[in-house]
Amino acid sequence: MLTRWLGWFSAAGVTLVTFALLILDLTDVGFRRWWAARALTTDTVAGLLVLLVTVLVVDQVVSRRQVNDRSRAVAAQAAIVMGQATLSSRAVSAALDGSGERGAASDQVRTYMIMLLVAAPVLIDARVSRTFLEEAQRLGGAMVRALTTMAKAPGATTISGAGLDDAVKRLRAASAPLLATLNPDELLAAGGGG
Repeated sequence: MLTRWLGWFSAAGVTLVTFALLILDLTDVGFRRWWAARALTTDTVAGLLVLLVTVLVVDQVVSRRQVNDRSRAVAAQAAIVMGQATLSSRAVSAALDGSGERGAASDQVRTYMIMLLVAAPVLIDARVSRTFLEEAQRLGGAMVRALTTMAKAPGATTISGAGLDDAVKRLRAASAPLLATLNPDELLAAGGGG
């Protein structure tokens, strides 16, 4: 497939050439006589122009539709990851401040990391979704560090979750452009409404 701008430029160029030939055919008697004397050339050129216009315009429409469909699929995947990130970060924060269990937080983080592994191939292609993936990985690292620190210092009453909170904020900021393509119902269904 052609790049977006090159494709539209090519489609517009072929369409303009076709209209120019059509206008010349209607207004210039010499031009019309020349083409009338060469039937095979006329049919071949006309057929190629119609084929080019059709193929180039259809290619652009299909390409645009694929981009829209892909952006919605990426947004849904980001919403699912964001929903699990919210659950995991809350569980880790609760374990850090003593109101939750480390085992439950560890299970949530494990689930989150598996989701990242599954989502990575979908999220890695474009710049915006790759930024989201990188921030999601940073959050995963922050949660694992927090749980590891907690395991190494079991007698500590509270361990700071400042790095975790910062990672959650950065992930939310990175998710905003992706989640903007989903309506509220889709966002809620995907689990990213929190």
